[in-house]
Amino acid sequence: MKNYQLRRLSNQPILQTSDVKPSIDGFDVLGAFNPAACFFGDEVLILLRVAEAPKARNGYISIPLIEEQDGVPTLTVKHFPEPYEPYDPRVVTLQGKVYLTSLSHLRLARSKDGIHFTIDEKPFLFPARMDESFGIEDARITFLEGKYWITYTAVSEHGPGVGLAVTTDFVHVERIGMILPPPNKDVAIFPKKINGQYMLLHRPMVSEIGKPSVWLAESADGVHWGNHRYLFGGRGQSSPDLLASPFAWEGGKIGAGPEPILTDEGWLICYHGADPTHSYSLALALLDKDDPTKVLARSDVPLLTPELPWEREGFFPNVVFSNGWLKWPDNSEHAGKIWVYYGAADSGVGLAELIAE
Repeated sequence: MKNYQLRRLSNQPILQTSDVKPSIDGFDVLGAFNPAACFFGDEVLILLRVAEAPKARNGYISIPLIEEQDGVPTLTVKHFPEPYEPYDPRVVTLQGKVYLTSLSHLRLARSKDGIHFTIDEKPFLFPARMDESFGIEDARITFLEGKYWITYTAVSEHGPGVGLAVTTDFVHVERIGMILPPPNKDVAIFPKKINGQYMLLHRPMVSEIGKPSVWLAESADGVHWGNHRYLFGGRGQSSPDLLASPFAWEGGKIGAGPEPILTDEGWLICYHGADPTHSYSLALALLDKDDPTKVLARSDVPLLTPELPWEREGFFPNVVFSNGWLKWPDNSEHAGKIWVYYGAADSGVGLAELIAE
């Protein structure tokens, strides 16, 4: 694999939480981050994850979620009097049940130059099914066979699964539904069939047995997936002192980022790793172009780590996380360049360029 570097194009976020208006009366935006990215006509589109929550009420914790009312999934807010001390500000256990402290949806933002964005005021995709009752998060976009395939994490009380929606115009969108059940996330679809099959990367979530890892699956129709195979996991996970391992940065968690990019060397994969302190970094892997079950190379060290104040401080600190990148077309000002959009501390969006040296 070529010697790649990730170089920030700005020392400031290109988008931050304060840039996004709440879509619901009486709610605040807690975070705008982790965007998918694609070209559409002469524009760059990103699909932000926007986390919203009800404005604080003294003495209460207010939890937004989708509940079924008369058979219709409906936005509701539950109010709990119990105080709590959050270890993870995103999750809370109240009266013996686990909830998310915010409800996420997907919001479009548009740009002519890929840097300065105009953000839609209303959601592009809002939770509308009971398997999305705790929110929809962290989309990936793949352009394939004339359609934009959007995968996202659909969260409910039963855990995170993977939803799929498709669009041709980013106005009308068709929800296909859940394609991988809980617990699973971090799905990226390859932008072309391989050996006649659709293919994707995914991340099953493990408990007592097994370690976090990236898997490969295939499909004849893009909806029903099988032939699941382990691809790679975090190195150093079996070390008796993981924090002392040179691979501690990917030893806690690991998952695929944006859709793979086909290069002259093979399929280039951007992935995230997290260490045991929940600090997230970005790295690369290279898969064989004809047989992506073969891992040809991986980063030995992360290419991007949380270093700047806005990457280290936020709703969930010490995070750089990418699920969107672009390879500029040959007839553009930035011909051949790869731009990586990344969420920072669950509070904003940064931009970096992937450089082969």
